[in-house]
Amino acid sequence: MIQLLFTLVLAEMALIMTLLIRTPLRKLVIMGLDQLKQGMGSLVAKSVAGTMVVVFGCSIYSVMKIQKRSADAGIVNPTDQVLMAYRQLEVCLIGFFFFLALMIDRLQYYIRELQHLRTSLEMTKKLIEIWIGIHI
Repeated sequence: MIQLLFTLVLAEMALIMTLLIRTPLRKLVIMGLDQLKQGMGSLVAKSVAGTMVVVFGCSIYSVMKIQKRSADAGIVNPTDQVLMAYRQLEVCLIGFFFFLALMIDRLQYYIRELQHLRTSLEMTKKLIEIWIGIHI
């Protein structure tokens, strides 16, 4: 599970870097994200996010259960320490996964808004040039 989460986090980080740096690949990534947000892609993304929320909740519950067991016993079992470290790493990676997913969503939205603003600015400049050309 940890290897899968590390892979997901690294893939999200690469996607964010692709969105931040202006390359031809960025336009392709934005088009892909637009397609993902429409139709069945949205349903798949929501079900993956729902599954991750359930795994996140289970991991947090497991951490709390291990802490309670250690507090009740009064001593810390080495096995519990290993399990606690594993679960804490899992929780941190899932939380980071959610944070990066939110960043990807907002970056895609802001880039899309910036493109719309640039096109409307260019159209306004052309209209002003036409209007000035007619009145001079």
